[in-house]
Amino acid sequence: MEGRISNFRGGAGTQYTNQLIVIIDDIKSKIEAEKIVAKKVIWTTPTGKEIIGKISGAHGNKGAVRVKFEKGLPGQALGTKVKIE
Repeated sequence: MEGRISNFRGGAGTQYTNQLIVIIDDIKSKIEAEKIVAKKVIWTTPTGKEIIGKISGAHGNKGAVRVKFEKGLPGQALGTKVKIE
């Protein structure tokens, strides 16, 4: 399964660089998104290094999910694809 990084998770005055919002093409509702909580997410850097994260919950009602990575991702990660296992 594949998804696309949408944005960092944050509020009006904060931004968490290790927590991102991921949109998955196959998932269209919050109920479907909650079924894949705790799955592993892998983002590959341009140099080939893999950064691993975990789905922590649904985000909104249209099937987006929150992913918490082991370390912060750079801004270049926005809009790129991730692999979900």
